[in-house]
Amino acid sequence: MATESEENGTEMQPEVEESSYFLARLKLENLLNKSMRIRMTDGRTLVGLFLCTDRDCNVIMGSAQEFLKSTDSFSQSEPRVLGLAMIPGHHVVSIEVESESLQTTTHGL
Repeated sequence: MATESEENGTEMQPEVEESSYFLARLKLENLLNKSMRIRMTDGRTLVGLFLCTDRDCNVIMGSAQEFLKSTDSFSQSEPRVLGLAMIPGHHVVSIEVESESLQTTTHGL
């Protein structure tokens, strides 16, 4: 006979949390070494390879290049090469994975 906690579904809660954690981790692992574009709160944009993150949402990028926010739409300045860069999570506005980076992995399977 089922106990009251099993009927309410409270016993199943850890399994749901574990599966969502597993899916999130799998999604992040699939993004490793993919080219990303990160927009920051001060207007800068960093483009590079996603290497790792932590629970505070800090991001480590390899081969990173920094693009400054241009004051006029016609001027495109040269990117500044940073190499390995750590972006604090509280400065991240948006993260985009470049589509070419995703397509190369799907064709390789």
